[in-house]
Amino acid sequence: MSLESFARRAGLPMRDLALLRSALTHRSFVNEHSDAVEDNERLEFLGDAALDFLSAATLFRRFPGTDEGKLTRLRSALVCTEQLAAFAQEIGLGEQLLLGKGEEASGGRQRPLLLCGAFEAVLGALYLDAGLPAVQTFLEPRLERAITAIVEEESEFDPRSELQIWAQAERRETPRYRTVGSRGPDHDRQFTVQVLIGDSVMAEGSGKSKQEAARQAAMLALRDLEQGPPPRIE
Repeated sequence: MSLESFARRAGLPMRDLALLRSALTHRSFVNEHSDAVEDNERLEFLGDAALDFLSAATLFRRFPGTDEGKLTRLRSALVCTEQLAAFAQEIGLGEQLLLGKGEEASGGRQRPLLLCGAFEAVLGALYLDAGLPAVQTFLEPRLERAITAIVEEESEFDPRSELQIWAQAERRETPRYRTVGSRGPDHDRQFTVQVLIGDSVMAEGSGKSKQEAARQAAMLALRDLEQGPPPRIE
């Protein structure tokens, strides 16, 4: 599919298709093609800033009177890697990415972290090409749908934040997370992460990203805290 067709189908009012091409260019492609000018990381930085502002503004308007803590938790759920990767999949972004051969072979088109970065880069390109109102028009309906789902599923609950609140109140410590293992091929890797408070290993979680594994570890730690004190390392 041509870039023009992709932009039209995705609802991106892009006039400068070279900008869109840059947003879709992963650094692995630049490393393998001497004629490729720039990867999408600078645009990702810009798009991330626009996303943070627009998601905060959307939540502020939708939940009048809601305290800062809950708004922050909602925004964390709204702009997490998995959610942005879902937005990218919705517009078929993975099919349009320019990847190096190794990244392509390892399943890069389906990798959530890569899709998340490319989606932010597209937002950055759209901002440069058409301004913030165009980014808002493109993004806001998606944010609204995601917010509805988050609230219905109560998925704004962040076990890492809840564990930190408990640890600081009860132990005057901040939880630490350490990766203790990984297994599987690059496109389907599983990470194992421990959460510690002081010298105590509270729990161990696993997931397809370090963030997911840490979240599971925090959730298991909170569950164990309800059942009694955790064991301590001697």
